[in-house]
Amino acid sequence: MRTREEALAFGLSFPDTYQEAPFHDPNWQLVRVKGSKKAFLWTYVKDGVVHLNVKVSPEWRDFWRSAYKSVIAGWHQNKEHWNTILLDGTVPDADIRRMISESYDLVTDSPSKRIYKAVKKIPRGRVATYGQIAELAGDKKMARAVGNALHRNPDPDSIPCYRVVNAKGELSGAFAFGGAKVQEELLKAEGIKVTDGKVDLKKYGIS
Repeated sequence: MRTREEALAFGLSFPDTYQEAPFHDPNWQLVRVKGSKKAFLWTYVKDGVVHLNVKVSPEWRDFWRSAYKSVIAGWHQNKEHWNTILLDGTVPDADIRRMISESYDLVTDSPSKRIYKAVKKIPRGRVATYGQIAELAGDKKMARAVGNALHRNPDPDSIPCYRVVNAKGELSGAFAFGGAKVQEELLKAEGIKVTDGKVDLKKYGIS
């Protein structure tokens, strides 16, 4: 990846994104997320080289900087949370795309997104409580938000919300899964024993 056009095209391939030149200067072209309007990819030419600014998590920030001389502390941005990639041909395309992807993920992070990611980690044949999912999602105080998010599950086929029960191991009401006994049937299909609408957390709960 050597051109601004390639970088912008990849940035715009993510859902709900758009391009903008906010400074009335064509040298600065950003890709933002609709709704929040947060930018996750900044592109500009400096010293004759195309530069990309991408958001980065602290645990990966220094790794990328040490892996490639052409990945440096974010220019004109918070150097704790942003890196700059110089498109000089020394950074493999796959890693450039990975850094842009990670930037998009960080900017679009939301409680619901973290909750769905946590639910996906529940192994087949196991259950987790609302509190455990809240903790896995980064805030043990948002157990109620877990329930709300699961009721709006956008992808039931890949987000197994039926594996989530309350602190006593009790199943959700019939309305949560489209009918009475649906959650129970899904759990039983995975080998989980349900007795009187309740699961033994000591036996089937995640640790």
